[in-house]
Amino acid sequence: MGKYKKMPIGKRLLAYPLSVVFYLMYAILLCVFHPLQWMALKVGGYTAHKKIVDILNCCLTASLYILGTRVKFINTYKFDNSVPNIIVSNHQSTHEISPLGWFFRDLHPKFVAKQELGKGIPSVSFNLKHGGSALIDRKDARQALSAIGAFAKYLEKNKRAGVIFPEGTRSRDGQPKRFSENGVKILTKFAPSATVIPVTINNSWKLWEYGQFPMNIGVKMTIETHQPIKVADQSFNELFAEVEEKVKSKII
Repeated sequence: MGKYKKMPIGKRLLAYPLSVVFYLMYAILLCVFHPLQWMALKVGGYTAHKKIVDILNCCLTASLYILGTRVKFINTYKFDNSVPNIIVSNHQSTHEISPLGWFFRDLHPKFVAKQELGKGIPSVSFNLKHGGSALIDRKDARQALSAIGAFAKYLEKNKRAGVIFPEGTRSRDGQPKRFSENGVKILTKFAPSATVIPVTINNSWKLWEYGQFPMNIGVKMTIETHQPIKVADQSFNELFAEVEEKVKSKII
């Protein structure tokens, strides 16, 4: 993976205290919203829980402002929430998850995530386990494909959006890795009425450019959408090639 770059000393003087404040606020939000999620789900079911998760994603996204980070959503398309959607994106940082959840909130986004995230993390683990997302074992291909298949059927039935990162792991330097076909193929197979939304994320990786502490400051992150594609309009190979080309074409 290589070593992180060394942060300039002048930037460190500001990055250290801001990172402390950011992580403290981040932890407080996760701990406060964990019981709120539990209560909302028990009392109001899915709808109430979804509203709490939306507020949490908004707050976590806003907390990046502590670091001087700006997150810009670039979109000129109108999405159809009467059909399932499959959001296919490159992956640079865990800190792009909340913005994705917030910006696509009208589509009810759920994530394909590694199973390790399903326990031990306040708010995050609860939402992944009870909010409709898929938890996969990356060391067990059979389990992973089975979980994604069940996830796709859930999306098809409930007209939700599934977010998948075909790279598998995040890019440390922003340069895209090879896209794996398997997960996207299973999603399109079991959610045949879905629309695929290609998404390009830029500069999320820079938040951890110098390591997880202190975090980088003044980062300008962008999340940009591309023309949605109906699964039924072309073969999977054609669709996958087009999606990968669109996502990678705007990575800078």
